[in-house]
Amino acid sequence: MKKTTTPILILLVLIVAVVFQSAFIVQQTEKAIVLQLGKPDNNVYGPGLHFKIPFIQNVIYFDARLLEYDAQPAEALTKDKKALVLDNYARWSIVNPLLFYQTVRTIPGAQARLDDIVYSQLRAALGHYTLTEIVSTERDNIMQMVTKRSSELISAYGIKIVDVRIKRTDLPPENQRAIFGRMRAERERQAKQYRSEGQQQSITIKSLANRERTIILAKANKESEIIRGLGDASATKIYAESLGKDEEFYNFQRSLEAYQDSFRNNTRIIVTPDNKFLQEMQ
Repeated sequence: MKKTTTPILILLVLIVAVVFQSAFIVQQTEKAIVLQLGKPDNNVYGPGLHFKIPFIQNVIYFDARLLEYDAQPAEALTKDKKALVLDNYARWSIVNPLLFYQTVRTIPGAQARLDDIVYSQLRAALGHYTLTEIVSTERDNIMQMVTKRSSELISAYGIKIVDVRIKRTDLPPENQRAIFGRMRAERERQAKQYRSEGQQQSITIKSLANRERTIILAKANKESEIIRGLGDASATKIYAESLGKDEEFYNFQRSLEAYQDSFRNNTRIIVTPDNKFLQEMQ
């Protein structure tokens, strides 16, 4: 019984192995081709379960989704002879896996072709436009034109380019230094101009302020002299009226004021007893 069972188990294992070697599954995001002894069988397999000859044929899978290629920055000349450093990328897909395998075989091989074709088309397109047009008005038109022409050229490799875009546009380092130098000189010139204009305005404002100050002080002195004159006239009038009313009291008051002004800070006055200045103190 055991001798009969063993061959059957071996046969079942072989059958299972053959089935597993024969069947292959292609995912929704993939396409595949089958190679027989290194040569494709001219068929492209979509998503689903498929079969091949075991041990003789093998399967190669390709990504059917959009792929992105980020190119290395490179220089290009504009119509007005300005050098630009372009940092661009492209979105592409494999539309014919069989042709793709026969021409470039792998993703790195496809990226090498993309780099050559896209860069050459970008350089050719930018040569028809000025720097101002590239960075402002014509950028979208340039990208559409480059995308269309690059896709036409790369179709021979089973590839379709969906979009080409410029991520960043820079100037070469030597141009950046020159432009920075010009910008710095221009800012310094403007700073000197603003500084001189500010100094001129400062002088004008100070001269106007000094003139107004002089006028205000002159008016104030004039008014003070008028007020002082009126006060002196009023005082003289009051003294005159006081003298007319009581001459003796007026003389006494004036003598006290004279004493107050004279006897200050330990003042010493030497006079004779009959001096009229001291008559009020006797």
